[in-house]
Amino acid sequence: MKYSKKDRVTSVLLLLPSFILVLLFVYGFIFFSTYISMTDWRGLIPSYKFVGLNQYSQLFQHPRFKVDLFNTGLFTLIFLAANLFLGLWLAVMLDRKLRGEIFFRNLFLFPMSVSFVATGTIWVWIFNPTSGLNIIFSALGFDTKNWGWITDPRMALYCVCIGAIWQMAGFTMAQYLAGLRGISDDIREAARIDGANEAQIFGHILLPQLWPITVGAVVILGHISLKIFDLVFVMTQGGPARSTDMPGIFMFETTFRNDFFARGAAIGIVMLVMVAILIVPYLIYSRRMD
Repeated sequence: MKYSKKDRVTSVLLLLPSFILVLLFVYGFIFFSTYISMTDWRGLIPSYKFVGLNQYSQLFQHPRFKVDLFNTGLFTLIFLAANLFLGLWLAVMLDRKLRGEIFFRNLFLFPMSVSFVATGTIWVWIFNPTSGLNIIFSALGFDTKNWGWITDPRMALYCVCIGAIWQMAGFTMAQYLAGLRGISDDIREAARIDGANEAQIFGHILLPQLWPITVGAVVILGHISLKIFDLVFVMTQGGPARSTDMPGIFMFETTFRNDFFARGAAIGIVMLVMVAILIVPYLIYSRRMD
């Protein structure tokens, strides 16, 4: 289809305001934050003295930031693995067209309509040592005096993972279910006629065709986990003993509580790079597939 010069001009004029806004408020602020991270700005009075990569060098030597990176890596691995497994399992169950499918589908999708702040509040109550789960276990005869859940440094991060998985597993389920429903039944029937059992059909036919959905889910969930802040802040505020501390919380406290804007900007840029490492290869992969 050929477009006239007038159509092209109209298209450019329609896209121009959005382009300018994105250029200013997205890439402009990224550039400004990058510049700030290379200064010594500390305090309410701006200081633009250029110090190069000094903030980054000190940041990666900071004991707390090393703990944050480890916590983020562990949280991301658990979050991704559990969401992919639960999402696929739920999708396979619902793909069997069970009675009440619409009810269960909406039930699993409901947590997505809740913000991470609300999710954190709910799970704080559930994991409260003096209420929630401990009341149930105490009624069953268990000694729950030492069951601290989110107050136990050994358990807190896993409790945060449970809250995050509860909210996002429905998203992965919906993605996989849409993928399964998009695979023709004729392919499955042909495989059965050739003698393939259900496990072989799933492993050799369904899973390979669900690979693009898996990659997309990893990218979306991965970028959520790498920049997680609100859920962790509501549930534990990074404690106890930094066991759930994340770069986002470190950045918030460094910037807005300690007024160390240069260090906070450096943390933000590191988080941006972490997300970019995950997303950019996916964008390249998607472009090649198209």
